[in-house]
Amino acid sequence: MVTFPALPNDHALAVLLLTGLALFLFTREKIPLESSSLFVLVSLVIGFQVYPYHTESSTVDPIEFFHGFGHEALVAVCALMIAGHALVRTGALEPVARRLARFWKKSPSFALLATLVLGAALSAFMNNTPIVVLMLPMLIGAAIRNDSSTSGILMPMGLATLVGGMSTTIGTSTNLLVVAVAADMGMERFQMFDFLPPVLVAGGAAILYLWLIAPRMIPERTPPMIDIGSRIFEAQLTIPEGNPLVGQRLAEVFRKTANEMQIQRVLRGDNLYISPLPDVRIQAGDTLLVADTVAKIRDFKAILGAELQAEGVGPARAEPDLQLAEVAVMGGSRLHGIKLADARLEQQYGLQPLALHHAGGVVGFRSSGLMQRKLRASDVLLVQGRSRDISALKRGGELLVLDATTDLPHTSKAPLALLTMIGVVALAALGFLPIHVSALLGCFVLIVTGCLSWRDATQALSAQVILIIVASLALGAALMKTGGADYLAQIFLFLTAGMSPSLVLSFLMLLMAVLTNVVSNNAAAVIGTPISISIAMELGLPLEPFVLSVLFGANLSFVTPMAYKTNLLVMNAGGYKFVDFVRVGTPLTLLIWVLLSVVLAYAYEL
Repeated sequence: MVTFPALPNDHALAVLLLTGLALFLFTREKIPLESSSLFVLVSLVIGFQVYPYHTESSTVDPIEFFHGFGHEALVAVCALMIAGHALVRTGALEPVARRLARFWKKSPSFALLATLVLGAALSAFMNNTPIVVLMLPMLIGAAIRNDSSTSGILMPMGLATLVGGMSTTIGTSTNLLVVAVAADMGMERFQMFDFLPPVLVAGGAAILYLWLIAPRMIPERTPPMIDIGSRIFEAQLTIPEGNPLVGQRLAEVFRKTANEMQIQRVLRGDNLYISPLPDVRIQAGDTLLVADTVAKIRDFKAILGAELQAEGVGPARAEPDLQLAEVAVMGGSRLHGIKLADARLEQQYGLQPLALHHAGGVVGFRSSGLMQRKLRASDVLLVQGRSRDISALKRGGELLVLDATTDLPHTSKAPLALLTMIGVVALAALGFLPIHVSALLGCFVLIVTGCLSWRDATQALSAQVILIIVASLALGAALMKTGGADYLAQIFLFLTAGMSPSLVLSFLMLLMAVLTNVVSNNAAAVIGTPISISIAMELGLPLEPFVLSVLFGANLSFVTPMAYKTNLLVMNAGGYKFVDFVRVGTPLTLLIWVLLSVVLAYAYEL
């Protein structure tokens, strides 16, 4: 008869309690993940410093908990984030995005399939966040042009990138961590494509599900930042000195714009408003207050040779590389709930705000002090800035560029950045260099050749990712050295007593899938890896399938929007509700779980 395992030593119990507290803190949206991670790290260091742990077989030096900052997995994650950033920064993915956008005009159904396959394939080799940010505006624009719904497009695309990330050792930071931690514990290291076959089986079925079934399961949702009717903005067009219109009547303005321009008032000086009568003579510095769509405002500006005016700062910058763009405030952004004046768009992003469209209608710059109005999710700003500044927004998550006419940057460095990324992957895949070495070499090449500046490289890094990885590695090491991992493995085996090895493996994967939808997938993976190895050793079975069950389970982040950053991006952009992810993600999780369980059991003869 199997008995419940006896309690472990005091240090192991303390680490188990800290692990439970950490997993709880990681679910608290009001507590920054960085703060929770730092708390875990500090608690481990101070705890083992004040109460040292020494046994005949194991000793824990508190300094070991800092080793995560130099761990090969963290080096690889950071280097790959920088390399992936270079692909977006140089516009190396632009040709792919352009061809895909044209395909959407010809066959939306097959274009969706192509989008899913492309998103999954790209995510096998780079972080999926820039891929999702790249595709969101393109897909929204395609849906509007084809008069179709975005509901059945955006969520499948986002989930497809998560599926693709499971297929290689570098597809996600979770994969890199599991592989590295397992290697640290003595298991033979997985090569880049070692677990690609099972993912192709399960991933192929998942892509078909996301293409044929998922779009029909999602209720019609209206994206909060997309008003299918054309958004109307109030804008101010200033007639500069030397413009041919100076001295002409307003009737000439109407003639030049084919009577399409509706002038509300003419502002002369600071406070003099003049009715837009056809006989009014135009003076240098006059500002025409108009309300129209972005496309029409852009046309009027070009036809009249006018300058767009921003509130309180005079005419907007007159530079050769300026573009207009519509950008939406994302939910969860730091901009949500703050005044437009405090957003510091000029300083932070190099953008001048020209007008604002609330969900309930347009707000002009001369009405009720617009700069003092608080921004909220779904607000759409009309901004003006350099093309590279507008393009930079596509790599972040605070503002979503909606203007489909804004091009991705395409520089002469794009081919070099793409070749460098291919070289990084090839060197690791062929076994010439470990991935953390080849990725670091790739970063060096990208910076030396000017594909990235040091500022770009540092902006690509995420303090949140770094701290959660370091804290998770520290927790995993503490669990392993104090015996906490063995104790959790014994509890798991007690609960699954009498089951076949294949079922034990399957339930371990399911447990990780549940955990990853509640807490950080990196934390779940690093904590689960030593437990999986302990389970395999207790059963006397190969380590590989049980480690893979943790790796795959920790990647099944489909059921909740908070399970992965891109889920939140897609939720905000598409106007989805929490229940939509549950409705679509639960069957997808079960489908992949069953298929991977069967394939792993068959491949390893469990």
